[in-house]
Amino acid sequence: MIHLKTSLVELITETSTNLPPDVRAAMGLALENESPGTQASQALGIIATNIDMAQQDQGPICQDTGMPTFLVHTPVGVNQIQVKRAIQEAVAEATRRGKLRPNSVDSLTGKNSGDNLGEETPVIHFEQWEEDEIEVKLILKGGGCENKNIQYSLPCELEHLGRADRNLEGVRKCILHAVWQAQGQGCAPGAVGVCIGSDRAHGYALAKNQLFRTLDDVNSVPELAKLEAEVMEQANRIGVGAMGFGGKVSLIGCKIAAANRLPASYFVSVAYDCWAFRRLGVRLDASSGAINHWLYRDPNQAVARMARSEGFPLTGREVVLTAPLTEEAVRGLRVGDVVLISGEVFTGRDAVHAHLMKNAPPVDLRGAVLYHCGPVMLKQGEEWLVKAAGPTTSSREEPYQATVIEKYGVRAVIGKGGMGAKTLAALEKSGAVYLNAIGGAAQFYARTVEKVLGVHLIEFGIPEAMWHLRVRNFAAIVTMDAHGNSLHAGIEAETGAKLAELQRV
Repeated sequence: MIHLKTSLVELITETSTNLPPDVRAAMGLALENESPGTQASQALGIIATNIDMAQQDQGPICQDTGMPTFLVHTPVGVNQIQVKRAIQEAVAEATRRGKLRPNSVDSLTGKNSGDNLGEETPVIHFEQWEEDEIEVKLILKGGGCENKNIQYSLPCELEHLGRADRNLEGVRKCILHAVWQAQGQGCAPGAVGVCIGSDRAHGYALAKNQLFRTLDDVNSVPELAKLEAEVMEQANRIGVGAMGFGGKVSLIGCKIAAANRLPASYFVSVAYDCWAFRRLGVRLDASSGAINHWLYRDPNQAVARMARSEGFPLTGREVVLTAPLTEEAVRGLRVGDVVLISGEVFTGRDAVHAHLMKNAPPVDLRGAVLYHCGPVMLKQGEEWLVKAAGPTTSSREEPYQATVIEKYGVRAVIGKGGMGAKTLAALEKSGAVYLNAIGGAAQFYARTVEKVLGVHLIEFGIPEAMWHLRVRNFAAIVTMDAHGNSLHAGIEAETGAKLAELQRV
């Protein structure tokens, strides 16, 4: 199969950089239906611009290209070992080209393989069928939304919703709770794949498989079709909104399957996916590996522009900041302010934060802006180029952030999804601020980087290293200020109250 690897590299590239038409249509409706001038509308505007940028430049839509998961159907007699080897080679090649971020980390040593290969990476599910083509479907689901997957064992008690029993009414409550608990950490508006029943492990696999359905697909089981429609309507009444800023659209898809279960078990498994819903597929010639046709998309059909305007529309009310920052400038900010940052920024994710708890930073962080970001980077000669650079979920750094702020003098933290009470107290005490960038907008933010000034702690791997960047007009929203205010805490309380109204409908 001389064309197999080339075909698979093309599949990976298109999946990473070009959202399928059904997701584009859903996000277009979300943008159209959102109230103009709101923070949710601003976020959706940046998302639309980012979708266009990624498709035009074939850059990753989101810097977190996730755990590549392949669903492969092969005719009887096709050598699956050969197909698996070609998939692995294609994944490594796409990583080398900057279409995938090196995401495969050894769970025992913490070492990044650098090529997205390793034990059980990528994930490949094989099934035989009686057709004469090879079918390969791929989903790229990032860590932020993967962390918001959730599994319920019924009966159970749910916050704001009360008891969920072993019936479809209990399932409805579980799915609504799953959407609510994701908040902005899952990069709303999102989609959910759901499995009712099965066991714990296979239930999650079946839930993720539901994400291979198109968003406009109607369930063939009438009871489940009705439940999917009800959840869509009710979830969008909760008000989580884009990026958890509050708003009209929290969910763009709900797909449910039911599987037989043990009498003692009643699991509801929910696979949460973000707006950057990257899922494509191909049918391949079984003898050559060449692409016969695409699934989910028609490559001959022109891709419509998503954004309504160029870039980030300025209102004149934005606060312009130049890093490093002063305490005076930071204490002048309030929740809801939109800021444009220029100057030097340092990235820092999980490994950097853990390192700083026991070791001095490799740079002076007094007045610094610390960006929760694991970029996609390519080296050309002696220069590093930023290929994708959106924010990661900040809640993972909650155990460390207060100490880092107080000990080293950090003035601003950029991330997504907000942080907790301990960090909020440190912001107020130290005169620092939390800035929410738009999750998934990796191309939009990559274009704000004027130059990579250096890299520290590269031994942690590209995503976890501390990158020293010079940015210009980096747009973000103040969601936690130096006066004890948190937009995230407020939205969680407001949406919790709305969720409670759906306890019985």
